[in-house]
Amino acid sequence: MLSDHDKQQLIDQVDAINWYHSIDLGNGVVTKGIDNSANKLSRLKFPESFDGLSVLDIGAWDGFFSFEAERRGASRVLSTDSFIWNGGAQWAGKAGYDLAKKTLGSKVEEKNIDVLDLSPEEVGEFDVTFFLGVLYHMKHPLLALERVSSVTKKMLILETAVDALWSRRPAMAFYPGSEVGCDPTNWCGPNPAAVIGMLKVVGFKRIEIVASSRNIFWRILKSAYHKLKKGHSFWQGIHYDRIAIHAYK
Repeated sequence: MLSDHDKQQLIDQVDAINWYHSIDLGNGVVTKGIDNSANKLSRLKFPESFDGLSVLDIGAWDGFFSFEAERRGASRVLSTDSFIWNGGAQWAGKAGYDLAKKTLGSKVEEKNIDVLDLSPEEVGEFDVTFFLGVLYHMKHPLLALERVSSVTKKMLILETAVDALWSRRPAMAFYPGSEVGCDPTNWCGPNPAAVIGMLKVVGFKRIEIVASSRNIFWRILKSAYHKLKKGHSFWQGIHYDRIAIHAYK
C-alpha cells in the first residue's frame, strides 16, 4: 500500500503522460486512457487463463494486454512495438508502458521491433500471439500476417477494423490519405472474408470470428455520431466496423 505522498507522486507521473490504454496500477490509480481497455476483454473472448503459455503482444503500446496476460498466468510475455514507442504518433510514446511496467512490478519482456521484422530468429516462437488494432495500419497486410504467423505456434487473437462490408467476397479498401477517422496511419480495410482468407493463406487452419461487425442500423447511428462530433466521413463510416478473431494452427 502506498503512502499518501507516494500515491500523489504516482498520480502526478500518470497525469503527465498521454495514455491510450486504461490500466489499473493499484492503490486506486487508473491511467486515463482514451481506450476503455478492460471492456474489450469480453468482446475479444480473452481466455481466463494463459497458465504455462508464452504470449507475444504485437503493437503493445501502453501494455495493457501484455500485463493482463501476465496476470492471467502466462509463463513468458514479450511486448513488441515500434511505431508508437518510437514516437510515430506525436502525442504518444513509450513513457506509459515504462511507468506501468515499473509500477506493476511486471516481468514482461520488451523489444522495439517493426511488425515486418518479426521472425523466429528475432523474437522466438510463442504459443499465443496478440495482434490487436494493428492490421489496418499495415501498408502490406498479407505480408504482416505472414510475419505474425511465423512466430505463432498455436493461437492468434486478432482484432481489426474492417471495411467493404457490402461484399461477401474477399475485398479490401485502400486508404491513400486520411479519409478514415482523419488518420493517415490507417492504410487498409479488409472485409471479414478477406481477413479469414489471408489467415488461411499464412497457415491458420481453424478460424473463428468471436466478435462480428454490427448491423447497418448501428453503423448508421455510429457514423452520424462521428460525423457530428469529429467531422469523420458519414458514408465511409457506414461500411466501416471492427471484428475480433481467434485463429489456430
